Amino acid sequence: MKKQELIAVFVANHQQVVQYIDGLEDSKFSYRYQDKWTAGAHLAHILLTITPFPKVLSSKEFIRAQFGTVDRQTWDYETVLHHYAQTSLKAPESYLPKGEVLYQQKAAIISGIQQHLTDIENLLRNYSEEELDTLSLPHPLLGKLTIREMFYLMSYHPVHHQRQIERILEMY
Repeated sequence: MKKQELIAVFVANHQQVVQYIDGLEDSKFSYRYQDKWTAGAHLAHILLTITPFPKVLSSKEFIRAQFGTVDRQTWDYETVLHHYAQTSLKAPESYLPKGEVLYQQKAAIISGIQQHLTDIENLLRNYSEEELDTLSLPHPLLGKLTIREMFYLMSYHPVHHQRQIERILEMY
């Protein structure tokens, strides 16, 4: 995927899950099946996972100094997902929603997601194709990824969570 398509897919997939969750009534937003997350918890998690990006993407120099570069062929989308599937798929503590996510919090969480999406989209436009394939960011489960690989994964991430919510709501 070239940069423009990567940005478009990242934003569109997040918008899709936000619209889906925003359309849920209170009882479905808060429905808990066994020990699974509620739709609200998924929404809060999605916000937590994109929150670091506006700050880190604002400085290529910081990324280069802090995380370096990747000196290998960039993985394609399918390869990133294959490697991700081999991990525990468990979010680190810092990306877990804190406490119960109330229906009344939905609008604020969505607003935060929308603002971050706008910021991330604008920042990614400043990166060249080469920078997307060489500058690295750390992923808590996969280690060092190129920015492009990170955003392949982050484009998949909201869709993955929407599928989980849909499966949970089948029990509703």
